[in-house]
Amino acid sequence: MKLNTIVIAKGFVSSLKFVEVVLKNGTEAFEAWENPPAPIYMQFYFFNLTNPMEVLDGDRPAVIEIGPYTYREYRPMEQVDFQDNGTKVAAVNTKTYIFQRNMSRGPESDLIRTVNIPAMTVMEQFKDHAIIANLISSYMKGTGEGLFTTHTVGELLWGYEDGLLKALKTLKPELDDVFGLFYKTNASNDGDYVFFTGQQNYKDFSRVDTWNSKSTLNWWSSDECNMINGTNGAFFHPVITKNETLYMFSSDLCRSLYALYEEDVTVKGIPGYLFSPPSKVFANHTVNPANAGFCVPAGNCLGSGVLNVSLCKQGAPIIMSPPHFYQADEKFVQDVFGMRPKKEEHQTTIVINPLTGITLQAAKRLQVNVYVEKIPTFSVVIDDASARKLKAIVVKQNVVANIPFMLIGLGIVLGGVFMFLMCRQKVPNSTTDEQQPLLSS
Repeated sequence: MKLNTIVIAKGFVSSLKFVEVVLKNGTEAFEAWENPPAPIYMQFYFFNLTNPMEVLDGDRPAVIEIGPYTYREYRPMEQVDFQDNGTKVAAVNTKTYIFQRNMSRGPESDLIRTVNIPAMTVMEQFKDHAIIANLISSYMKGTGEGLFTTHTVGELLWGYEDGLLKALKTLKPELDDVFGLFYKTNASNDGDYVFFTGQQNYKDFSRVDTWNSKSTLNWWSSDECNMINGTNGAFFHPVITKNETLYMFSSDLCRSLYALYEEDVTVKGIPGYLFSPPSKVFANHTVNPANAGFCVPAGNCLGSGVLNVSLCKQGAPIIMSPPHFYQADEKFVQDVFGMRPKKEEHQTTIVINPLTGITLQAAKRLQVNVYVEKIPTFSVVIDDASARKLKAIVVKQNVVANIPFMLIGLGIVLGGVFMFLMCRQKVPNSTTDEQQPLLSS
């Protein structure tokens, strides 16, 4: 699960000028923010289910990780509009993905056996609608469609026409009959942002003011948990200190989070501070009382290391976590055979040059999980023993885009993604000005 080589980006070394660390036309900071100069790659790792019949008999799922499947990600800021005398800038972050066969385990036509995500999602959505629930059950019996299915990597990521969804569309015309993790998100964005430019205060550089015209969220049960804090994670203000807390807003996680200093590192000779989110960020409320607001509905708290995001994913039963349930309660690791959490492979990290705030290297690692439970209306599909064992069959993905309704159900396939980000800006050097290559590896 290691990305061997990424890209070389070059930047000039010179003395720092704070005027350049402002989002303003003509500055290097703005150019790098508007169109990141270094390539960004997203990699998916899928968990292929190896014992479907045994799972139905009550055994725990056994999975084998397959990947990577690598995509070059283009993420320019578009619809840029400066506001309030240049103190703020509005934009959308459009992302486009291009498959890189030479950096992938196999072609997009590789087959993956996983949970029947559309079926599980509609069963959850319509479990309290007796007529539709009976129709779903009858359709699945008549077609032989069950809890598990096999599709290609390309279909699971970008979409395929699903028979059950197509049948339901006659009753629910608003329902899309195509399912895919990134369906309708290629060449799309995660919402409308307004950022501070840093013109009034350099510490506000690239900090999010509003997202989708809101300065706070409304999914969580406390004001603190609903706060939109920090940047979008791609840029930070200059003069970073080791005792600083770096705040970031993640639309993927539907929340803000923070990272703390871990150690000094170098990236191709450029000094950097490595920051990462501590385990406390995703800890249960008994460990971190501030996280009580993330229990939804209020008081319904999960264990440490997982986050129920169903409210912000239109009701789909999605639970986010680090890959392989890294830093999560041991019970989650034990529920699925094949989970092997490792810090060096599954930890989210950001390496920042402390003087300029330039991101030298970043690895954003996330896992999307769907909770599978016994639903009485659909008892023919999964029995009590299976429900006890099949707690979560996971989909892991490192860069998770905004996921609309039928798409979130992919919480059962696994894809691991590593994002390595390098930004070209000026790095101070007290003696000479020279070209210095930056390599992420």
